[in-house]
Amino acid sequence: MKTFWILSIFSLIGTCATQKYTTKIQSVKDSIQLEDSTLVFKYANTINSEELSTHLYKYASDEFKGREVGEEGQKKAVEFIKDYYVSEGIESAFGGTNYYQTIPKSFFNGEYNASENVLAFIEGTEKPDEVIIISAHLDHLGIDEDGQINYGADDDGSGTVALMEMAQAFQLAKKEGNGPNRSILFLHLTAEEIGKKGSEYYVNNPVFPLENTLANLNIDMIGRVDKIHENNKNYLYLIGADRISKELHYISEKVNNTYFNIDLDYRYNVEGEKNNYYTRSDHYNFAMHGIPVIFYFNGEHKDYHRPSDTPDKIEYELLEKRTKLIFATTWQLANQKHYLAADKDNELLK
Repeated sequence: MKTFWILSIFSLIGTCATQKYTTKIQSVKDSIQLEDSTLVFKYANTINSEELSTHLYKYASDEFKGREVGEEGQKKAVEFIKDYYVSEGIESAFGGTNYYQTIPKSFFNGEYNASENVLAFIEGTEKPDEVIIISAHLDHLGIDEDGQINYGADDDGSGTVALMEMAQAFQLAKKEGNGPNRSILFLHLTAEEIGKKGSEYYVNNPVFPLENTLANLNIDMIGRVDKIHENNKNYLYLIGADRISKELHYISEKVNNTYFNIDLDYRYNVEGEKNNYYTRSDHYNFAMHGIPVIFYFNGEHKDYHRPSDTPDKIEYELLEKRTKLIFATTWQLANQKHYLAADKDNELLK
C-alpha cells in the first residue's frame, strides 16, 4: 500500500508539471498576433513563378559553370546577384556600391580561391538595429571530372532566387510606405558546399551584431519534391524552428495555418535523426551562437548533387508558394511588437 501511495504522488507531480508546461506553451501561442494580413497578401502576391523561373534559368545555366567556390562561375554568380539588387534599388549592407563580404583564400586554408558573400539590406523603419537574416547559399559543385556541369538548380539556385523575389517584395512595400519595422538582411552565402564556410565567416565577422540578430531563416533546396511526398507535393520540411525558440516555431505554424496550409513536415527535426540535417546547412552556424533558426528544405531527390539538377525540373508554382510562406514569416518577425524571444529569455516559459 505504501509503495502504491508513493507512486501515486510521483504520478500526480508529473501530471501537474506536464499541465504547467502545457499552460506555458499555450500562453506563448496566445501571445502571437499576426500583423497586417492584408499587406502580407498584397506583397506576397508579387512573388511569382514566372520571375522565379526566369532568374533560375539564368542562374543555373552553362554560363555559371556550377558556381564552384572561388572559380569563374562563382564570380559570375555573385555579380549576377549584386546587379539584381542594384537594379531593384536595394541597398548594400555596407552602404555604397560594395555588396561583397570578401573571404580570403587563407580562410579556406589555401585550398580554394578567395570568395564572396553577397549582402543586400532593407533598413527597418522603427527598429533598424534589430535584424532578421534570410539566407541561401550561392555556390555549388562546379564541373565534375567528366566535364559535366553541376547546375545546382535546386541546390541552392531555388533558395537564391527565392531571396531575390522576397527582397523585391519588401522593397516594394518600403517604397509604398509599408517597409518593415525591423531591418532585413538578404544574405547570399558562399562555400556552403565545402563545409558552411561562408556562414562561418559571417558569424565570425558579423556586419550587424549577432546579439541584435533576431533569427536566421535559411533556405537550402525548396524547388523540388522528394520520393516520400510524390503523392503530396504541398509540403515542406522545417528543421530547427523549436530548438532555440518555441515562439519562432509557433509563429511559423500560425503564419502557415492562416495563409498557406502547407503540410509542414518535422520528421527531420527529431533529435538524433540519422541524416543530421540540422547541422548540415548554413543556419547551424547561427544556431551555434544561440540565434533562433528555421531551415527550409524539400528533401533529397535523385538529382541531388548530380549534373541532372537542372532548372527544367523545378516545380515553379510550388517554389512560389514556399517562398511566400517564408516571406510572410519574415514579415511577422519584422513587424510584431515585441522582439522574438529565445526560450531562455521568454518570460512566458519561466
